[in-house]
Amino acid sequence: MSEKVVITGNEALARGFYEAGGHVSCAYPGSPTVSITDSLMALPEVDANWATNEKVALEMAIGSSITGARSLCVMKHVGLNIALDPFMTFTQTKTLGAFVLAIGDDPGLTSSQNEQDSRILAQFSNIPVLDPATPQEALDYTKEAVRLSEEFQTPVMVRIMSRLCHARGIVHYGERKEAPIRGFEEDPANFCMLPPYSNAQQFFMKERMERLQEYNASYRLNQWPQKKHEVLIITSGLVLGVLEEINPPADVLKLAMVWPLPSEKIKKLAADYEKVLVLEELTPVLEKELKSAGIACEGKKYFPFTGELDFDTVRRGLFDAGVLQEDPQSRSFEEIVGRSPMLCAGCPHRPVFDTLKKLKATVVGDIGCYSLGILPPFQVHKTNISMGASLGMVLGMAKANRLAGIERPLVATIGDGTFFHSGLSGMVQLSNIEENITVICMDNRTTAMTGGQKTMTTNELYQDEDKKDPRHYVSIEAIVKAMGIADVQVLDQFQVKEYHRAVKEAMKRKGLSVIINTRPCALNFKVVNPPFYVDEKICIGCRSCVNTNCPPINMQKYEGIDALKSHINADMCVGCSVCSQVCPVGAIKPLASKGKEGQKA
Repeated sequence: MSEKVVITGNEALARGFYEAGGHVSCAYPGSPTVSITDSLMALPEVDANWATNEKVALEMAIGSSITGARSLCVMKHVGLNIALDPFMTFTQTKTLGAFVLAIGDDPGLTSSQNEQDSRILAQFSNIPVLDPATPQEALDYTKEAVRLSEEFQTPVMVRIMSRLCHARGIVHYGERKEAPIRGFEEDPANFCMLPPYSNAQQFFMKERMERLQEYNASYRLNQWPQKKHEVLIITSGLVLGVLEEINPPADVLKLAMVWPLPSEKIKKLAADYEKVLVLEELTPVLEKELKSAGIACEGKKYFPFTGELDFDTVRRGLFDAGVLQEDPQSRSFEEIVGRSPMLCAGCPHRPVFDTLKKLKATVVGDIGCYSLGILPPFQVHKTNISMGASLGMVLGMAKANRLAGIERPLVATIGDGTFFHSGLSGMVQLSNIEENITVICMDNRTTAMTGGQKTMTTNELYQDEDKKDPRHYVSIEAIVKAMGIADVQVLDQFQVKEYHRAVKEAMKRKGLSVIINTRPCALNFKVVNPPFYVDEKICIGCRSCVNTNCPPINMQKYEGIDALKSHINADMCVGCSVCSQVCPVGAIKPLASKGKEGQKA
């Protein structure tokens, strides 16, 4: 009997893989798709894994697929860039166990460094794409992807947009259908992609896409309209819900499989309409394909190429296209007070940024929570491009400076998750240099930015054996030293003065210096020590503590004192002591000492 629940699109996609008899799931954490894997980890029938990066996740899923297991690989849109090398070759093979690639695209850059339309990479790699519109479709389409993968011997992409990942809807649960794992069968012509095998596979891939295109023309999940109006809107995915809310005087063709397109059938349908509009988020993939097939249509002429297509945006575009007759006024909402992102109370990155700002260092940044070092009040990171890029970039900058005769020490930051993700090769490149570079590895023992997933350094902090990952603890210090790098220090950044002195000296030394921080993520490991308070009689209002950007600290008015003085919210303070150490007059003290001082007086 079907169970009815309210869940997110991510949870529904995970449930769909489970119901389809999924065996192995591999992922790298990246918003907006993180909770897909979190959900699968709660299901014992599925072997769900976090990998060190997307390439490794993809390769693990490839390995399980060619062994006959139904496999899922999950990542965000930019993650596919990391995995594209093996993926472009794997798509030439005939899959054995189902292979589903769940990709989270992010219109509007809610949590990404770029907008990227994964449908283009699906075209490039010659695989079909399913584009769900609701949590129920996320479940259903994932089950379909498993079926299509095995029927057509192809990887299948399920493209899920960031809003759908987190949106909730009513979903009907079904039963899990178990499937046997056949085991690996040697087949060099299929799995060894070297000439002449790969040459032959090109023809299989072409024939496979032609069969899928023909199949899509009668695919039961596509929703073909009966003609009632003179305008046809062709769309897919989450935008359908916006259209249904607006309810324009137009017929809607809603595609479930957005690649390969059933162009000839759409061409026959479109011939009956006076106007054809294409409504799609991001790149005009459908629009270009339809135009190349000789279908007169418009899309990006009226609808933006960037950002989410929300209610007001779509309504405005439909008015500009002449579909809506009344000039729409944008809906007004009460303005919400802006809140810039900030590091958590007790975050171990804060004293590092404070040190680098005071040293006026030129810092090449990377991807992670420490990306917030770009923003006020720190503003220490001067670059932010992609995972692991800081190490290669800092070396390139140093070489350019040397050629230009510029004497300037450079600093690169990288987190522990990013170090294992894509920093190892950059560190090797740095291992034998003359340029003055200091690398700070901000090891907080977790992939904090995406919810606290484990890294290879996490285990060291677990006292409870039941929580420990069966993988052993990997020491960044040992790895760096094994590369032949001698100038390596492991430092406690909460010893603020000593840390400041060590970084300053490292920046003076020629060659490569590596500093590895020791303090863990305060949020993930629930680090709470006795709180501190401000003695307003001593405080001079210099804002040194406020400039650490710690959430519990603000300036406020004290009774009987005209000037604003700093204040610490004891309920938020986790007792990291950084504010106390940067206070020039000793006005910030442990709260536990407040009563004792009064007794002494």
